[in-house]
Amino acid sequence: MGKKEGGDALVKWKGGGTSQHPVLRGNYVNLSARLTTTVLRALSGGMRGALRSQHLVCREEKEPPSTLMWTLFLLAQHYDRRGRYDIALTKIDEAIEHTPTVIDLYSVKARILKHAGDLEAAAALADEARCMDLADRYINSECVKRMLQADQVALAEKTAVLFTKDGDQHNNLHDMQCMWYELASGESYFRQGDLGRALKKKMTLRAYVEMLKFQDRLHSHAYFRKAASGAIRCFFTFDHAYDCLSALASRCRCYIKLYDSPSKSAAEEEDEMSRLLPSQKKKMRQKQRKAEARAKKEAEGKNEETSASGVSKSGKRHVKPVDPDPHGEKLLQVEDPLSEATKYLKLLQKNSPDSLETHLLSFEVNMRKQKILLAFQAVKQLLRLDTENPDSHRCLIRFFHKVSSMDAPVTDTEKLIWSVLEAERPSFSQLHGKSLTEANISFLEKHKDSLTHRAAVAEMLSVLEPDKKAEAIKLIEDSNDNLVSTSEALAPARKWKLKDCIAVHKLLGTALVDCDAASRWKVRCAEYFPYSAYFEGRCSSAISKSSEHQICKNSENGGANHTADQNAGSIASNGKLEAFKNLAI
Repeated sequence: MGKKEGGDALVKWKGGGTSQHPVLRGNYVNLSARLTTTVLRALSGGMRGALRSQHLVCREEKEPPSTLMWTLFLLAQHYDRRGRYDIALTKIDEAIEHTPTVIDLYSVKARILKHAGDLEAAAALADEARCMDLADRYINSECVKRMLQADQVALAEKTAVLFTKDGDQHNNLHDMQCMWYELASGESYFRQGDLGRALKKKMTLRAYVEMLKFQDRLHSHAYFRKAASGAIRCFFTFDHAYDCLSALASRCRCYIKLYDSPSKSAAEEEDEMSRLLPSQKKKMRQKQRKAEARAKKEAEGKNEETSASGVSKSGKRHVKPVDPDPHGEKLLQVEDPLSEATKYLKLLQKNSPDSLETHLLSFEVNMRKQKILLAFQAVKQLLRLDTENPDSHRCLIRFFHKVSSMDAPVTDTEKLIWSVLEAERPSFSQLHGKSLTEANISFLEKHKDSLTHRAAVAEMLSVLEPDKKAEAIKLIEDSNDNLVSTSEALAPARKWKLKDCIAVHKLLGTALVDCDAASRWKVRCAEYFPYSAYFEGRCSSAISKSSEHQICKNSENGGANHTADQNAGSIASNGKLEAFKNLAI
């Protein structure tokens, strides 16, 4: 393809939108495939040199220098959407080197790092973008979101309150019903194992619901669905990879976790303490005292901040009610967690009946409550919505495996339930004339090229035939991770997704209980996702931290420390824009 055709396409692309530069989010799917292919082919050919020289064959006037920068901006987002994070980062770094004062470049690079799995680096880069324009509320919110994704809740809170009103700034976020902040912070607390605070964040929706009861369709709102799903899942603990793979729509799983792992009573804790050795008791008490001192110091610091900020510009003092349960401990003290979960489940079933997550939650709750017919109803709904979904397959196999292991019916009610199940089973095409093992193999044959489907089949194989655990592990390890090429110009796309690979790693370590297989998978994924902090890829911040820690240890032992100083300098400059000191504008 010649420069003229590529130049014409580039002109159309530049002038086709309302904004001055392209942002590939929702509009990515709607972009003309022919136009995108033409631009990319042009840029991969001789078009790049023409842009660098600021002259296109199709136009007499010179292109402004920003044309190359925005073109690289477009390419970086394109490769990000294709899962080619290494190429995307190369393109965005080239754009930053070209024009280091454009904030959007840093925001996009942070988003690419987040997709690549390095959440801490993404948060640091988002903070750097925020420091370039401290008056921009959107960039501040974007930075807060990245910090919460990296589980930096305290830092995120301090950053978020920069744009709140006078008075008790943290409570302003709560009182203003800032839903995205409450949901993201609740999700972060859950990941850290703080179920009380996770539940407390989800409960902020109650006042909003009470205020707007008159709206018939309120509970079908996406925010309510996320919060209710989170509240239900807080009472479960998922022990299988099913839970990892089905957590795409779930914000928090506190209720389910609390049911499966209830908090220990004082008597139980005292009993466990009595079994420890004297040296272990001493260490445990020291740890408890340190935690209490830290909590007390944090509370005093917050009280001081509240007192200092409690006076508005007009001189009036804002009096905020004291929160009697700041850590959500009272929310954990429920007698029947599944009853609490059922309250939210009923609302989801009424207002979000076409959501796969609703019926996944229904299945989990009712299986734990031994409500066989309700669990069966959830399975039928899952298959109605998506027969080929790995989670639907899991629930189908798990349900009938559970039924087959039940005792023979004795009471009239049990006999009635049994007769219903026997009558309904032939209606499932997946099980028609097949055993559960045969249905599992048939599902594999239909989806042998999909990692998530192979993981579901492997997990169900270990459930149906526990002695075939080695075969189940081999089924996962034989998965193909080749790149998929859908177009010559659009670049091959990554076949595996980071979140799916993390779920498989957890499956190998928990459900299949094979640490060696989990280690092999981690090494494999670290090479496939070099920027992933979870897998400790060679380009991730996790490796940088590990190297810095080793260097510091060597310097303490008398080793050379000049490399440590360089690393420390680079880390210290993150967010302070040291690179701009010598920049002439």
